[in-house]
Amino acid sequence: MDTFFWILGIIIAAVAGLALGHRLKVSSRHDEVAKLEQEARQRLDEALTEAMRLELEAKDKALRLLQETEAENKAASREISRQEARLQQRQEKLDRRADAVDARERLQNERKRSLDIRENEISNSWEKQLSELERIAGLSREEAKGILLQRVEVDARAAAARMIREIEAQATEEADRKAREIITMSIQRVAADTVAETTVSTVELPSDEMKGRIIGRGGRNIRAIEAITGVDLVIDDTPEAVILSSFDPVRREIARISLSRLILDGRIHPARIEKIVEKAKEEVEATIREAGERAAADLGIHGLNRELLKLLGRLHYRTSYGQNVLQHSVEVAQLCALMAAELGADVELAKKSGLLHDIGKAVDHEVDGPHAAIGAEIGKRFELPEAVINAIASHHAEVEQTTLEAVLVQAGDAISASRPGARRESVENYVKRIRALEQVANSFEGVETSFAVQAGREVRIIVRPEQVDDATAITLSRDIAKKVEESLQYPGQIKVTVIREMRAVEYAK
Repeated sequence: MDTFFWILGIIIAAVAGLALGHRLKVSSRHDEVAKLEQEARQRLDEALTEAMRLELEAKDKALRLLQETEAENKAASREISRQEARLQQRQEKLDRRADAVDARERLQNERKRSLDIRENEISNSWEKQLSELERIAGLSREEAKGILLQRVEVDARAAAARMIREIEAQATEEADRKAREIITMSIQRVAADTVAETTVSTVELPSDEMKGRIIGRGGRNIRAIEAITGVDLVIDDTPEAVILSSFDPVRREIARISLSRLILDGRIHPARIEKIVEKAKEEVEATIREAGERAAADLGIHGLNRELLKLLGRLHYRTSYGQNVLQHSVEVAQLCALMAAELGADVELAKKSGLLHDIGKAVDHEVDGPHAAIGAEIGKRFELPEAVINAIASHHAEVEQTTLEAVLVQAGDAISASRPGARRESVENYVKRIRALEQVANSFEGVETSFAVQAGREVRIIVRPEQVDDATAITLSRDIAKKVEESLQYPGQIKVTVIREMRAVEYAK
């Protein structure tokens, strides 16, 4: 259609050109008119030729499109025919399967009917046999079942009891063997030093003349040192030495550092003493903080409160029978981690509990009570997990243990404290101390026997109930504790427990 309009436009243009030529022919010369007519005819011929060419091209294109469309339709028809053939084949397969399923179902129904008939026959036969057995045995079915079940129950109970005893014996033997292996392996892998460091409480002097300078005129220097540090200086006939005495190991360390620097400096007077002591305090505080952080970092324990780490660092200056408490805590943490890994327990929880189990010893000289209870209160104040608090409080069995990790902490503490070389107290001294503790308890009237337990940390006293009543038992525990304080030397605290038990015994003849 576009070609037609285009041709029509050319024809109109040609006609217009002829009209124009005619007008020019009329108004101008004859030659010019003839020339214009000839040009118009040429243009008209060219336009007609171009129009014919375009029309032919359009027809060819339309023919090609028609042929392509017919080819696509034929291909689509062939594909539809193939799909219909496939669907027909699938339908035939489905029909055959349906027929097979129906046939199988009919066969199963027939078998089921046959089985039902057979089951009825067997049931009838079984009833007949039971009736015959009841007639022969003279017992009903329920009576025979009761007798049989009773015999089976007796045999089963006896077999179960034998099996339980065997399993318990085997489990106990296996548990003991496995426990020994785990503890032995843990001790071997820890490989701790056999000698623990101790706190030095003696300061050496270059000469005995230094004692006079330390005392000062009228004793002002020694009074200043004792007032500022809170440590007693013992200056006696010991050659070239001054002994420091204090219940607080941190104060004693500050006094030792201060006195050593004063001796090196030579300028000993109250103002200089105060300045040196302040510097020593800062140095000891830094050492405490670094010791706590280093212990936690070496064990891979993160997230502890900074104040809690400072308390942990104070254990660096705390000893128990010559064993450094911080080193002991690190060793217990390592033992707990190894045993927890072998037993499938929480390794991180066991490690943290082992490291903090003796945290109460950092302040036990400032707070009354056993260090385990003090440590538990510290754990609550710093919002430690309940499992860690229980492990701290129960590592001397003073409270009930609620987790496996708490049991491991108690075991690790015992292993670390009792291994060879861990503590300086000899076996002879230990036995003497335990016997002396029991002798003190047995010396009171009404005491039947006494037992020192927990490595001498507790004495349990059994009294005669006919001589000691409940009110007297309370007074007796206080009197025994007071006599222990007066007559014995021991580290830490000793728990005195008086046990009164009334038993009524009679014999039937």
